[in-house]
Amino acid sequence: MRVRNWIAVLVSLLLLAAAGGVAIMVNRSALSAADTVHRADSTELGTNNATLTGQLQLLSAQELAQVLADHTLSMAKGGAADHALLVMAASKSTTFEYGMLITDLDGNVLNASRTAGVPAADNAGWAPMRKQFASGSEVGFSSVMTVDGIALAAVAVPILAGGDPVGFLIGLNQVAITSLQKYTVQLASGNHRTDVVDSAGIVAASSVPDLVGSRADEAIVTQLAKGSGTRFVEYRSGSTSMIAIVVGGLPSGYSYVRTQTKSTFDGAVHRRSQTVNITLLVMLLIGVVGISVLGYRSQIQRRRADERFQALFQHAPDIVTVIDREGRMIFTSPSSAAILGFEPGLLTGHSVFDMVHPDDQPAMREKLDALLGDPAGVLRLQCRVRASTGHYRWFDFTASNQMANPALNGVVINARDISENRAFQERLAHEAEHDPLTGLPNRRRMQDALSSSLRRDPVAVLFVDLDGFKPVNDQYGHEAGDELLRQVADRLSGCIRAGDVLARVGGDEFVVLMPGSLGPSDVEAMATRVRMVVEMPFRITGQHITIGASVGVHLAGPASDPDSALRAADHAMYEIKRSGGSRGLTRVLETIGRHRARD
Repeated sequence: MRVRNWIAVLVSLLLLAAAGGVAIMVNRSALSAADTVHRADSTELGTNNATLTGQLQLLSAQELAQVLADHTLSMAKGGAADHALLVMAASKSTTFEYGMLITDLDGNVLNASRTAGVPAADNAGWAPMRKQFASGSEVGFSSVMTVDGIALAAVAVPILAGGDPVGFLIGLNQVAITSLQKYTVQLASGNHRTDVVDSAGIVAASSVPDLVGSRADEAIVTQLAKGSGTRFVEYRSGSTSMIAIVVGGLPSGYSYVRTQTKSTFDGAVHRRSQTVNITLLVMLLIGVVGISVLGYRSQIQRRRADERFQALFQHAPDIVTVIDREGRMIFTSPSSAAILGFEPGLLTGHSVFDMVHPDDQPAMREKLDALLGDPAGVLRLQCRVRASTGHYRWFDFTASNQMANPALNGVVINARDISENRAFQERLAHEAEHDPLTGLPNRRRMQDALSSSLRRDPVAVLFVDLDGFKPVNDQYGHEAGDELLRQVADRLSGCIRAGDVLARVGGDEFVVLMPGSLGPSDVEAMATRVRMVVEMPFRITGQHITIGASVGVHLAGPASDPDSALRAADHAMYEIKRSGGSRGLTRVLETIGRHRARD
């Protein structure tokens, strides 16, 4: 009887040891999968934020390019006209209100909007900008430079003469109040800190404003010279273990850095994993006492582990789903109820493709088939998923092939709702191609539309310049001038046909594109309508204001050069303006005219 009992105890220990070993393996595999997903998600988030940071920096350079597009510089040292232009441009700028400079190719200052507070020519912060221009870049960015206790950064574009650079137009911004700093503050979180660091290790923007202008941790600074790409940097700050995500390769040469403690980065999953492992070891020791006690305690511990697992995923910000080879959902975390509105367990057994937008299904099927062929594969995919309300939301999918894992035997999908981030990216793209004052397409968007139309159709190009706009600005102020431009844009929008394109291409200049086969009489009628609606009185600041419009027209045939067509319409408008402006006749050019000179 005693031998039989020992045999029973031994058998129970062997069974429990086997069960405990399997449980530890499952826990370790799940933890490994969670770590893989978490690092991949963190990398994607860092890359997205770094991309947005780079776009914000490039947008600031476009403002300098627009100054050069609208004005011609004399490049004379201390020239009064250039100085007046710099003062005016800096006063209007929301990015470079601190000041603007004109330098020659060697960095010598020829003119400046301010007489003091400008970084010296031998300041080390100019070196990255000079290196970028030496490598052929069209935009240059300096490191952060401190002058009179103020942290500054410079952005420069080349000044061209005959296609060759003769100098640089440089804008200086006070980094503590830039749009980049405002965007970085929006990324503030109690769990991590977000910084934008220049190549010298100086913080150019931070979710903690007091750190702007300070030096980043040396462990991070050593990573800045390693170029583009995303890196995880683990180091110690005093007695605290830290981890930073460093994304290099921004157009400015800066790097995006997200820093947090190692414990907050690892999160509750690691802590729960350690708890589960300790619990399993205790269960193995309890097995020595007897199979009955072991069985009872084992059931209790398993039930509690399941409850912890459910509680953990119930409040998770992501949806975790396991699907089989056919795409049927084997498991969906309870968080789907809060995120998509489906009751827990309702989706089990349904195909994941039933939830995906029809337009996104082919790409998802193709990538899932490829993933199933790679036992260690991981894929990333963004697609639209249907909620219980019937509406579709954008999700970022990270899928890991766990078919070979006996504990999972499926594809593990981690889905994060990125609808707000997607909407923000689309809004940035819209703002890059539209005029912020009137909401109309800007010059770049108009040129793209003209190039696209001329590949297949003739296009009538109407170049509209307002007569009498400058006196309105001088008499009533720039706010009245802005309101007048908005009202002009509204009226012109009501004139054009469906399929036509209306764009604002300059201060008081608009362009109308009319694709399709048109005769001079059709274009003449459109030009007449434009003049009529502009000449009608406007109600501005309680005053009736009357202006006119000079309209130059060019009929461009299919396959014509877009730039030449635009110059021809501009030249026609200039000829009309010289012959009396809005009281002159509309000029329709059949050949390309010479582009008018600018003062």
